Amino acid sequence: MSEDIKVLVVDDSAVVRKVFSEELSKRKGIVVIGTAPDPYVAREKIVKLKPDVITLDIEMPRMDGITFLKTLMKHYPLPVIIVSSLSVRGSKIALEALSLGALEVISKPGAAYSVGDMSIQLAEKIRAVYGAKLTPASLRKTENQPMAVPESKALAATTNKIIAIGASTGGTEAIKKVLTRLPGNSPGTVVVQHMPARFTTSFAARLNDLCRMTVKEAQDGDSVISGQVLIAPGNYHMLLKRSGTRYYVKIKTGPLVNYQRPAVDVLFKSVARYAGANTLGIILTGMGKDGAAGMLSMKKAGAINIAQDEKSCIVFGMPKEAINTGAVDYIRDINSIAGKAVSLMEKV
Repeated sequence: MSEDIKVLVVDDSAVVRKVFSEELSKRKGIVVIGTAPDPYVAREKIVKLKPDVITLDIEMPRMDGITFLKTLMKHYPLPVIIVSSLSVRGSKIALEALSLGALEVISKPGAAYSVGDMSIQLAEKIRAVYGAKLTPASLRKTENQPMAVPESKALAATTNKIIAIGASTGGTEAIKKVLTRLPGNSPGTVVVQHMPARFTTSFAARLNDLCRMTVKEAQDGDSVISGQVLIAPGNYHMLLKRSGTRYYVKIKTGPLVNYQRPAVDVLFKSVARYAGANTLGIILTGMGKDGAAGMLSMKKAGAINIAQDEKSCIVFGMPKEAINTGAVDYIRDINSIAGKAVSLMEKV
């Protein structure tokens, strides 16, 4: 990109403002043009400085981040990255913020995330949301459950099949649109969404309330079974394993892969190795190339793969990269993916 991405950091913590400013100044193509300790100051600086991206704390004095976000997205929509603590309350509020139009979430550095890892991921998220398509508030109906695909008797025989899904920027809503449309007897499903630790717990719980399948945050050794979705826990990689006819997941730490942990490629490559032609792969909205190499491995192993189309993506990065590698069999609008997945699984 020819010009630097202008970032405004909004956080009541002077330490966080200082750390974010210092770390982002090291990243090429990103410049922090200002900071604000609360939404009132932020509002003035937005008008004056016209930032491209805002990082927003959600627990602040005078006005909380959610209230500010609602006003911002209504009157002056900008790409917003939510910055939150790893508390249960913080993760739930962060998910609400994502449903209101925020595009990414990142945790504050601490025991789970070093300043170095945080700064790498924050820089990547800023690049991801810069120029992303923003959905008008009037079009977001966050908790309206979409029409589900009817239960299929044919799916009852697919107990040895696997659905593998990967997503990043904009993925929380995209995943919801897919999973809430799947029948309750769908094949065992494994999902990687780029998200910090603990946030995936709240994400899984929210989906479990909306879906006909059971949705849970994955634990090491969990079986992959029909009617259940396993969400990779934030800050951990998730791999598929097989013992005889039983599929299960391995949860582990390790270096960032494609700047991410969990990484879609880690899951997809393990799915290619252990499930192969028994797999249906789905890659959704997100920046970068995470998942493309893994999906190609799945394709070579006999899997059938679907990518979200450009028009319905917040960021057409990951699907585009997968398509360009030749890994994708079908390209579909986000609202059509579940139906296509069911029709494909009925045939295998």
